Amino acid sequence: MTKQHRSGFVAMVGRPNAGKSTLTNALVGEKVAITSSKPQTTRHAIRGIVTRPDFQMILVDTPGIHRPRTLLGQRLNDLVEETLADVDVICFCLPADQKVGPGDRFIAAALAELQKLRRAPAVIAIVTKTDLVGHEQLMNHLIAVDQLLNFKEIIPLSAVTGKQVETLLEVVPRYLPASPPLYPEETVTDETDTKRIAELIREAALEGVRDELPHSLAVVVEEIVEQSLDGDPFAEVAPGEGKLVVRATIYVERPSQKGIIIGRAGSRLKEVGTTARQGIQKLLGRRLYLDLRVKVAKDWQRDPKQLQRLGF
Repeated sequence: MTKQHRSGFVAMVGRPNAGKSTLTNALVGEKVAITSSKPQTTRHAIRGIVTRPDFQMILVDTPGIHRPRTLLGQRLNDLVEETLADVDVICFCLPADQKVGPGDRFIAAALAELQKLRRAPAVIAIVTKTDLVGHEQLMNHLIAVDQLLNFKEIIPLSAVTGKQVETLLEVVPRYLPASPPLYPEETVTDETDTKRIAELIREAALEGVRDELPHSLAVVVEEIVEQSLDGDPFAEVAPGEGKLVVRATIYVERPSQKGIIIGRAGSRLKEVGTTARQGIQKLLGRRLYLDLRVKVAKDWQRDPKQLQRLGF
């Protein structure tokens, strides 16, 4: 008997730095969401798409749910709520190396309210980062997680080592509706190249900076142009036959932060450019010139007009 094909949307939720982006990338098999040791790395609901012969999972990697301190923080939480209202399965990520805390209980309470809906999505607990703990600590964590909420399933895994990732791919599709594929088979994300380029630059800029800076970073890709190999800006060039030039601006909130990103004699910005360029070249499949600028947009996280201009 032929298996019925299933397709649907799966939201990854959890407090900041719970391993959601790393798991999304592991499931898709390539990088569609940026990762960082800094909390609140994800700012958009990024869709990674996993296609197998009998199912298609559209993964929505949401920003970490948290108690907001700024207008940006509130907008990120609103984005999560909007996402959860329209998915088939919710994967609640809880890192094995951290005890269940107030942030997890805050999310569990919100999911408990969601479970009261007539057509509530199935909620599955994903205990992430199991490679960082021993057997006894993992067992105690699984017991604590089980007491949080009425989960359909609890799956411990490590996205870094790949342990139990295939198990997740076996379990989740059981809760998806019968449907043909919603995206072409070769599609791995519906994010535009422009947005993915901006995220790769932001990821590079996040590495090694102080804790308060990640929340203040935003990146806007100003233009992507094809130039002639001799640098003539007015010459017409067929796609793929010239030199690709990407111009982007990194926005921060204060002049002191601008100095951190640029570094002594521009050394830090050069490192950011080198790292980002490597990621972008891999994404686009060709060499390019990356032109980065750093500008101050004072208190942009609290300014509705600036948030809109920066894509939030």
